[in-house]
Amino acid sequence: MQVSVETGEGLERKLTVQVPAETIDAQVESRLQSMKSQVRIDGFRPGKVPLSVVKKRYSAQVFQEVAGEVMQNTFRDAVTQENLRPASDPSIEPISFESGKPLEYVATFEVYPELELAPVSELEIEKMTAEITEQDVDNLLETLRKQKSNWSEVERAAENGDRVTISFKGSIDGELFEGGSADNVPLELGSGNMIPGFEEQIVGLAKDAESTIKVTFPDDYSASNLAGKAAEFAVSVSKVEAPELPELDDAFAKDFGVEEGGLAQLREDVKNNMQRELDNRLGADLKSRVMDKILEANTILVPSAIVRQEAEALKQQASAQMGGDQPVDAFMADAERRVKLGMILGDLVKLSGLQADQSRVDERIELMAKDYEDPSEFVNYYKSNPQMMRGVESLVVEDMIVDWVVGQAKVSTVDSTFDEVMKPTSGI
Repeated sequence: MQVSVETGEGLERKLTVQVPAETIDAQVESRLQSMKSQVRIDGFRPGKVPLSVVKKRYSAQVFQEVAGEVMQNTFRDAVTQENLRPASDPSIEPISFESGKPLEYVATFEVYPELELAPVSELEIEKMTAEITEQDVDNLLETLRKQKSNWSEVERAAENGDRVTISFKGSIDGELFEGGSADNVPLELGSGNMIPGFEEQIVGLAKDAESTIKVTFPDDYSASNLAGKAAEFAVSVSKVEAPELPELDDAFAKDFGVEEGGLAQLREDVKNNMQRELDNRLGADLKSRVMDKILEANTILVPSAIVRQEAEALKQQASAQMGGDQPVDAFMADAERRVKLGMILGDLVKLSGLQADQSRVDERIELMAKDYEDPSEFVNYYKSNPQMMRGVESLVVEDMIVDWVVGQAKVSTVDSTFDEVMKPTSGI
């Protein structure tokens, strides 16, 4: 068998393989011989069909079968011989495909890249840090008070903290735009649920008031057709309500399920929950920063076939979760990032020698279970499902890789506050 390799664009390889005619002919002959006792042809007793008749009837068919099998087998042998790692099934094109002559074909496929990872010690990573202050706890308790507040209609101009019911129509250059109009919408002033500048201009308006509000959509607004554009909203107020907040006492704590310990216990529970959420957000932020730096430091090519497979998987997930049918190209960028990270992390796992630590796997499952009504049922479900367990193990290994990278990289801390870390994105 003769083999030659040609490097195509990117990760494409073209493998030209030539198999001697004798190899093919010998296998064809052997198979035809074994058929003599099996074929049935009119005019001949079973098992007595002459080889010449069998050849005349079946040689072309057998040659096709043998040649196809030889191409599959020799392809595997050829990539092993040339130390190639195919990342996709080959596209095989016969060049010489004729009985009695050498079999020659070209196999085109992509290979996995050979990675030379940048030294982890040279990565520069910023790590966000934050602590929960007593004021942060006070702020959240105040938010809980507002959630339990009763609203009473008032006959005065709206103030910050009031709830107004408004109808509005938004226009740009005099034309109404999609999603910019609504009727009888409750809006708590100061909530930050609307685009910057909108709520502030509602303050001071009373029931039955009408006004034109002028705002500019942020440059990074989610709807790209509105981003950065100036708009006007014709607003009418149909109701102004002021909050009546409950007292912050033991009875208030009982409303949130605290049976013993009263307000002090509620405060402790709130702080513990805030700490867990903060730790999760800081961990996710650090992981994102580490992954970004790893990608930035390691420029690699990835097989397009694997990227497309990943994009198809993301498309199916999106369809299952949200419905609709977006084109697969919409997922290609995310798919390419995931494939690149997967390959880089795979090499980092080998380099570091890390394996999923069972105690960390158990800890991760216990943490996930805290958000469920019956944590033990959740834990048992995961631990009895091998596929689920493999998913958790992968997440744990990723976390261990992040810790390993942070332990070697050049890390600087960025002090922040609880609100800055946890701040939500603004709405319309």
